[in-house]
Amino acid sequence: MRTAKALRKIQPVLAYAAAHLDQDVSLTALAGQAGLSPFHLHRFFAAATGETPKRLTLRLRLGRAAALLLTGRESVLEVALDCGFQSHEAFCRAFRRYFGTTPSAYRKRGFAAGAGRAQSRNHASMVNQVGPCVGLYHIRAENSHGRNEMTYSIEKKELSAQPVLLIRRRIQPSEIATTLAAALGKIFQHAQRHGIALAGQPFTRYQNWGPGLMTIETGLPVAAHGGTSEDAEILADTLPGGPAAVTAHTGPYDRLSEAHAAVQVWIEAQGWTAAGAPWEVYVTDPADYPDPKDWKTEIFWPLNRL
Repeated sequence: MRTAKALRKIQPVLAYAAAHLDQDVSLTALAGQAGLSPFHLHRFFAAATGETPKRLTLRLRLGRAAALLLTGRESVLEVALDCGFQSHEAFCRAFRRYFGTTPSAYRKRGFAAGAGRAQSRNHASMVNQVGPCVGLYHIRAENSHGRNEMTYSIEKKELSAQPVLLIRRRIQPSEIATTLAAALGKIFQHAQRHGIALAGQPFTRYQNWGPGLMTIETGLPVAAHGGTSEDAEILADTLPGGPAAVTAHTGPYDRLSEAHAAVQVWIEAQGWTAAGAPWEVYVTDPADYPDPKDWKTEIFWPLNRL
């Protein structure tokens, strides 16, 4: 099971790799940065992220290259070299295997639904932020049992409707972390493959929950829907606009149920009723904040209008 302890051990290496994709990020080089043997780094890295260092760095390089092709003016060769590939040919082969098209054709097609300058910049930022930690949300903190001393400040906000891509799963509560890792990885690659501009941090919406099974929808906000999915499991949907009760939780993910409970109590005390399924947005990236006490999550409960 992936834990915050394992993440803290490899976080400096993960941060270094993400910031130096144009340099040597081989297993040997990363092991040297960590002061570990290649064998031990490989084991710790896979335990924390669910990927080998080689697979993760290749994924990050290709993801960054795709964003540069959509948002920049550098030549394909310049993009390849900026992202750590040694030649135009090696880059094109890897890109085609991952995205199913050539870099030139990908750039020519552009964003699936078009994107303004601000949306393009936001997409590139989200690729860099979410890419390294797409499999790390809802990992388990150690020794997090005991009393939660957090007090929640809750307010009513008016939300704008937000297009999203999501995957819906019926799971046991213990499967949340592995489900998020698999689903977000699929959606992240799908959005990049089809030129769909990312617009925000990952979220999970709870359609129903219980001690046995729960139905969750996890996904990513997008600027607009576009493209066709070769995976029928990836759905285009919208987080609703309108009034919502909102709070922020700081700390381990396994304390989030207490934040949801606090919002429910507040809604009833105000004499209001919930208008649909609540969701949570993972504001901080675990790859940047390896200590669970620093993880920030926003909670949203849609409300019926009075």
